[in-house]
Amino acid sequence: MKPIWIVDDDQSIRFVLEKALLREQLPTRSFTNPRDVLAALDDEDGPQVLVSDIRMPGGSGLELLEKVKARYPGLPVIIMTAFSDLDSAVSAFQGGAFEYLPKPFDLPKAVELIHRAVEESQREEVAQESISAAPEMLGQAPAMQDVFRAIGRLSQSNVTVLITGESGSGKELVARALHKHSPRADGPFVAINTAAIPKDLLESELFGHERGAFTGAQTMRRGRFEQAEGGTLFLDEIGDMPFDLQTRLLRVLSDGHFYRVGGHSAVKANVRVIAATHQDLEQRVKEGVFREDLFHRLNVIRLRLPALRERREDVPMLARHFLQQSARQLGVEPKRISDAALERLSRFGFPGNVRQLENICHWLTVMAPAQVIEPKDLPPEVMVDESGHAAVAAPVQPAVAAALPTAAPATAGNTAAPVPTVALTGDGWEEGLEAEALALLSSGRENVWDELSRRFERKLILTALFNTKGRRIEAAHKLGIGRNTITRKIQELGLE
Repeated sequence: MKPIWIVDDDQSIRFVLEKALLREQLPTRSFTNPRDVLAALDDEDGPQVLVSDIRMPGGSGLELLEKVKARYPGLPVIIMTAFSDLDSAVSAFQGGAFEYLPKPFDLPKAVELIHRAVEESQREEVAQESISAAPEMLGQAPAMQDVFRAIGRLSQSNVTVLITGESGSGKELVARALHKHSPRADGPFVAINTAAIPKDLLESELFGHERGAFTGAQTMRRGRFEQAEGGTLFLDEIGDMPFDLQTRLLRVLSDGHFYRVGGHSAVKANVRVIAATHQDLEQRVKEGVFREDLFHRLNVIRLRLPALRERREDVPMLARHFLQQSARQLGVEPKRISDAALERLSRFGFPGNVRQLENICHWLTVMAPAQVIEPKDLPPEVMVDESGHAAVAAPVQPAVAAALPTAAPATAGNTAAPVPTVALTGDGWEEGLEAEALALLSSGRENVWDELSRRFERKLILTALFNTKGRRIEAAHKLGIGRNTITRKIQELGLE
């Protein structure tokens, strides 16, 4: 990971932050003035996060913010300032700062803020890599060609677009393509999943809040509308937006103004809105859970993305692309896939659409034993005959079966793409665990608890890290454990 750059003429501030971040295994580099920072940017890659004081000899933190943002628009910049310097803090937000840190600061809160900035930076890097390292979208099927033509026709338009399609079909890719080819391409692209944020927090996430607007609002915060100023705001899963917030969104789309939570001054929004949903919005309107006037405001231009089963001719091309992509991410030689395996893959229904195909290709990159993938190497859910019945999978030894995760069953509320699984013996992984435990106990082992716990934790953490492409904080969040816990476990289990 790239280092956190700390810019402050106060040696004690630099020292305290360096030591605190070192304990969190975050590399740092310190500077005493903005001139040295700009000189370093000329000679090397930028930092993961920049933490800068606002007033220093030889330059202002706000001027540094402006110059850094011109080079690295997605770089999170945290501005340190005194409470008495509130005007400068407001200017920092207007200049695109990620957050400001009031002095004197509480060290644990400062470290937590920097961790949040690191997560934001890593998400931005992944998004940029996926955009720059690969074609925007792939598809030769007539339905996809219709989508490409629509993107082309909308390339010089600022009109609101509603993208519909099943989960995993690539709605955000279409939104990014619309942004990239629009007059707003030089502005930011900001995405938010309205279904993934609790109702109580969503209003603040969208519109921001003033200091003191509610308990815990210690600083003024810009919402996603302000972050997307001059660019595009992508509202994913708009069909799940709470009804009362739909009224506020309608107001912004109607007159281009909004109020921060707790604010009294209208803020003008120069933002193009692109919305997406996997739900039938007309039906949601009939059920009374989605405003009809908001539906008509969003439904100016509608793009429907086809499901992958509607464009089976694209499966071979997509599979080869995802195998190449997965190999690059894992630093291994790309695997090839035989025509027979591609033919079997193309017959699969892909309930999780393109996202599921991508997950399967990640799985194959890790699990396929040979360099050429054959039909027998495909995951069990793909191994179906033409009548739709599951093929018989090779049995897995209980010791292995007990350690491997299974996919959660698909439900109406579970829209995540199914994860490839490994066939299990017996009625489930618990039986495999039971068999392994009995074998160890019968052998006279006395540390069975430690042995199985260690193997279970190791497999669980490795699977989570693979799922998050190595991002520890995200893996810890998904597992429901703390950041320090996953770091300690990785060291204890020898997973470094």
